[in-house]
Amino acid sequence: MSDKPLSVHYINYLSLDKILDAQTPISKEKGGEAHEEMLFIIIHQTYELWFKQILHELNSAITLFEADRIDESSIGIVVGRMDRVNTILTTLVGQIDILETMSSLDFLDFRDYLSPASGFQSHQFRKIELILGLKIENRHQFGGCPYHSQFDGEHKKEVLALEENNSLFSLVEKWLERIPFLKMDGFDFIKKYEQSVNEMLQKEINNIQTADLTDQDRDLRLKMIDQNRKYFQRVLSKREHDKAMLDGETRLSYKATMSALLINLYRDEPILHSPYQFLRSLVELDHKISTWRFRHVQMVEKMLGLKIGTGGSSGQGYLKQTVDKHKFFTDLANISTLMISRSYLPSLPKITKDQLGYNYSK
Repeated sequence: MSDKPLSVHYINYLSLDKILDAQTPISKEKGGEAHEEMLFIIIHQTYELWFKQILHELNSAITLFEADRIDESSIGIVVGRMDRVNTILTTLVGQIDILETMSSLDFLDFRDYLSPASGFQSHQFRKIELILGLKIENRHQFGGCPYHSQFDGEHKKEVLALEENNSLFSLVEKWLERIPFLKMDGFDFIKKYEQSVNEMLQKEINNIQTADLTDQDRDLRLKMIDQNRKYFQRVLSKREHDKAMLDGETRLSYKATMSALLINLYRDEPILHSPYQFLRSLVELDHKISTWRFRHVQMVEKMLGLKIGTGGSSGQGYLKQTVDKHKFFTDLANISTLMISRSYLPSLPKITKDQLGYNYSK
């Protein structure tokens, strides 16, 4: 048997013959090829290739977070992969600029041939949404039909299974709930944080009362401080938080929210660097997907105005609804509302600081 290594040719390794032969403009089959249809096909095929890579990265994160124990190295790996996903999403937004080099008249040369095909039927993008945590009860539907009615066979079975599976949202929530830093010897984070908030608000009240203000301005500012106090009290109350979850105002559990707050406030402690970077990457992912949806809305407005979508949706009306409603990690983004300056951060006892700083005794 020959020891000579098998040669791999660039064309064969990348299956270029299959890929480059996969563009079949419908307008050409109809007898009058529209020049711009080739761009339309290639852009959307490229989207689907990037969706495949995003799924590859997200599924690896799911696997790591499903483990019984998630160590620091695993978080570092996920941070790197989420950064890659976010960079890909930046590219997806940029591809809309390329698509917009096609005018609305150019698009209308072949649009009628596309119905009832629609981006709404992208199986891979629905999988991305499900894996991130957008389940059917949180979706904006159109036409009174569930989104999975667009699929059949194995595709439908797959999305229905994902409805029941763990999402990245649910796994991150469980991970945050397991983080042991809310209560450690000599340090009760929630209690200490509440004391610091009250100290901060009282100082603001004192400053307002001694400032050179009219009675009307002083009363207005004091009312604003009182509203802030009530907001902090509501957020710090587990009973109020649980009620907000039942009312659909928030999704992330009380304990997970408090852990996320602790991570954001004490991000400078060595052991919390990677968790903070991870939480930030999830918020960034949410923003980038929203940006991609919004740019899609803008493109549809330019190209089609108020025309109905090829898949039967209300076109830009439906897309605008998804920008507002189809978000995944809003609760993590809202943590910024609870941030206080470093000058008010509760001081950590030495034993706690040692635990957060990889300080191990021999």
